Amino acid sequence: MVTARSFNLEVAQSMREYFEEHPDLKYIFFGGKGGVGKTVMAGVTALWWAKQGRRTLLASTNPVHSLSGLLDQDVFGRHTPVAGVPNLWAYEIDTRDTIERLKNEIRDKIRWFLKFADIQTKADEFVESATMNPAFEESAMFENMVDLMLAGEYDVYVFDTAPTANARRLLGMSKVYSLWVNKMLKSREEARSLRQMLSFSRKEEPDPLLDYLLQFRDRMGQARRLLTDPNRTAFFFVTLAEALPIAVITRFINWFHDFGIPVGGVIVNMLIDRSAVGSEAPEFVMNRIRMQEEYLQVIAEKFDGSVRALLPLFETEIRGVPMLERACTALFGA
Repeated sequence: MVTARSFNLEVAQSMREYFEEHPDLKYIFFGGKGGVGKTVMAGVTALWWAKQGRRTLLASTNPVHSLSGLLDQDVFGRHTPVAGVPNLWAYEIDTRDTIERLKNEIRDKIRWFLKFADIQTKADEFVESATMNPAFEESAMFENMVDLMLAGEYDVYVFDTAPTANARRLLGMSKVYSLWVNKMLKSREEARSLRQMLSFSRKEEPDPLLDYLLQFRDRMGQARRLLTDPNRTAFFFVTLAEALPIAVITRFINWFHDFGIPVGGVIVNMLIDRSAVGSEAPEFVMNRIRMQEEYLQVIAEKFDGSVRALLPLFETEIRGVPMLERACTALFGA
């Protein structure tokens, strides 16, 4: 058992030990309530893997990107080498091109379907209706994430996700899509069989929509297998020693377990080290320390055996590679 710094909570298995026990990990996700430090933990973890000699991509699936600010360099829209860190690239996903590509694909499929059904309506009306849904950007983000995962260009992928509720929907899309596609395939095959029965011609016409659905099902199957493989994937929750962030991850850890997405553990961030605070510290600071100590006991009870690290509150913001190096020492011990 390892006691983390001067904080009164034992860490049964550290981040380093967890990764050493799972040497084939390839897809690592960080989530939690907004403002708890998910981006920093993702950045620090990507830095650590790069230092192990693994070709690593740090990617943001959060529509409100923060990686450029964290790294102090522009990484939006392209895979960008992180200055001063061999083996590390960063990428804030730009969904605009994907949204346009998806719109064009949907337009083509709707046009074919309208022709197939002999309906005299313009496809653009259906496209606008389908793509105005707020979830369409999430779908585009999921498509980009799956593209990255299936491309296999890197040894390790570290994802900075949106706040947990959005991450839940994002990662859950593989199952939702699979259910939807299976229903669509069944309906499509029934319609195709009926059309053939009613047709005087025995010639089997090409069905691009059916081909698309079959390809899409295979793609989602691949994504789901990767997301639920405990040897390849791990989702880490970041929390503060406060009531609301703890409540958020308590709720969603159970959901991730039920969904089959492997949970790597919990990281407790921004703790004030009592031993570093003098006796003349303001009452406000002492009250915060007492509050955190109380919630650390809650964390110990709720996430027994799952806490991987306790991180201190640094005297300055974590921004740029030198500060990431300091946080990396705190998270991994080296």
